[in-house]
This record gives sequence, structure tokens and C-alpha cells, in this order.
Amino acid sequence: MSQAVTEAALLKALETVVDPNTGRDFVSSRAVKNVRIDGGDIAFQIELGYPGKSQHAALRKALIAAARSLPGVDNVSAEIATRVVAHAVQRGVQLLPRVKNIIAIASGKGGVGKSTTTVNLALALAAEGASVGILDADIYGPSQPMMMGISGRPESADGKSIEPMENHGVQVMSIGFLIEPDQAMIWRGPMATQALDQLLNQTAWRDLDYLLVDMPPGTGDIALTLSQRVPLTGVVIVTTPQDIALLDARKGLNMFEKVGVPILGIVENMAVYCCPNCGHTEHIFGADGGKRMSAEYKVDYLGGLPLTMAIREQADSGRPTVVADPDGDIAAIYKAVARQVAVKIALKAKDFSAKFPTISVSKAT
Repeated sequence: MSQAVTEAALLKALETVVDPNTGRDFVSSRAVKNVRIDGGDIAFQIELGYPGKSQHAALRKALIAAARSLPGVDNVSAEIATRVVAHAVQRGVQLLPRVKNIIAIASGKGGVGKSTTTVNLALALAAEGASVGILDADIYGPSQPMMMGISGRPESADGKSIEPMENHGVQVMSIGFLIEPDQAMIWRGPMATQALDQLLNQTAWRDLDYLLVDMPPGTGDIALTLSQRVPLTGVVIVTTPQDIALLDARKGLNMFEKVGVPILGIVENMAVYCCPNCGHTEHIFGADGGKRMSAEYKVDYLGGLPLTMAIREQADSGRPTVVADPDGDIAAIYKAVARQVAVKIALKAKDFSAKFPTISVSKAT
């Protein structure tokens, strides 16, 4: 007669499997759900708070092996599901309907590869199974339409809101869809800020897990307004190793800290150049500037991207690296950065504002 399997014994066995992204086992993190034991047949579900489709097979294999180590187990069914929830934002700022988490991708200056980072991180999150959108917040220099390979004008189903454009499985909204490609936006700050507010709030986003905001460079009107009024779950700072870029990146980081937006980490672009002919490497813009800045501000260094022609060519063609060469080394870096960002958000405090009723006070008559 086979030994009966208990839920306690199963959980003890599953404790030996550690999530490689969080460093915690799935039992202590309360990720094990819907345990069912019927004699020697066992079934359970693992609920992740971040998208990780590419890792599901390996995790499933490890979990099944742990369950099979118990005496009396005949069959094991393990499902892995993702449930991304809304997380806390700046105090006093309301969440955006149908958008769970908003991530700002920012830099202190232009030309450091912020837009390229935004589009590749968005595509990496989508590839892992998340519902993702991009808001191109650079009113004066919108680049997401070209990078995402999208042309045409957005439509309105109800005459009040506008439908996001879409390609590569990612929803996108940009002022670039509403103007001619060579048209200059000769607007003062308040007009640009109002236009951005409309793009954000009047776009009919379709149930996004993550909305990545491609921020304008610097700490001017638009950047400051976004950081104060938009419900940001966190911000990723993009820089190059160059001292002048780091100087401005520090200003951007300080601005977000002052308004209470968590810094999710730093991405270092153009970290090293590797000659495609001879393999010689050269730190054209300096070495390890992003790492030093991360240590200085005690924030995570999410990763460094090389200076390579392929990244630029793929972005310009409307097929960024993560979709043009999904199994390549550079796409792997973007995917690793995206996974770190999603995991850091999953570990943040959840937003419970939707669970509480709205209280209004009226004057008695």
C-alpha cells in the first residue's frame, strides 16, 4: 500500500525550489496555489507576480521533480500562471483606468538611447507574456512611430477617446501619429504638457500590465509634470558612461526622488564598443560610469548595452533588436533588464485604493 501524501509534505518538498529571479522559494512567497491531492495524484499552481514565459518550462520541471521526490506520488500536474497587479504610486495620485503599472524611462539628456531602451524593454515584457503599452512623451521629438514600425492615424470608436496603434504585440500612442513626420512642434511648455495629458488620459488603453513612458530628456516642464501627476510605479534611468551624461542623469534621478517616485535602476547604454572585424574592445565613452552612479545612489545597476550598429539599424527599421534578433546576445540583455524591472515591481507594495469606497462629504441641509 502506497504512503499517503499530505499537503504539508508537498509544501516541504516545494520549499527546495527557489525562484531564480527573487531568490525566495515559492512556498514562503505564497506563490503556491490550488493544491489538490487525490491519492498519488498531485496538482498545484504557481502564481508569479511578473511575466516570465521563457522560464516556465524550467521552473515547471524543477517543481515536478521536487514533488516526485515524495514517496507515494504517481502523477504531478504543475501549472505556472502570471498575475500582474497594480502597485503603489506617489501619494495623492490616482491610478489610470485599465493600466496597472506605469514605468517612466528617463534620462537627464538626449542622445543616450532612452527611446531605444524603452521600445526594447516593452517588447521584452510582451515576449514574456505581459500586456504592454508605450506612451511617447517626447512631444518635440517623437521617435516611437518609426521605432515600432507604425504609420497612419489612430481612430476613435466613440468620438471621445482615441485607440492606441499597435505593432509587435505592443500598444503605442505618440503625438507623432497626429502630425506629419517633418512637422515641428512649435509649442510652449503649457501647450505641450496639455497635449501629453490628453494622450495619456484619452487613449483607450486595453488592460495594460505595464505602460512604459518614453520621457522627454531633461527636467523641464513636461518631465516635472509627468513625475508629479502621472501615477508612476517607478522609473528606469538611462545613461551612457560619459561624465557629462552622468551629470545630467543625476539631475533626473534627483527629480524623481524628490517627488517620491521609486528608482527601479540604471541602464548603461554604449557601455563598450567591440570591433566586429578584430574583436578589439574600446570604452569610447568611458568605463563603468553607470555602475559608479548606481553605487553612489544605492540603486540597482540593471545592465549595460554595447555600442553596436545593429541596435541602431534595427530600431531605425521599425524592428527593434528584441524582435529582429530575439535569440541574440543583445536581446538577452534587454530581456534580463526587463525581467529585473518586472520582478522589482512585483516585490513592491500593492495598491489597495480600488478596494476602498470613495467617501464624499456633503453639507447638511
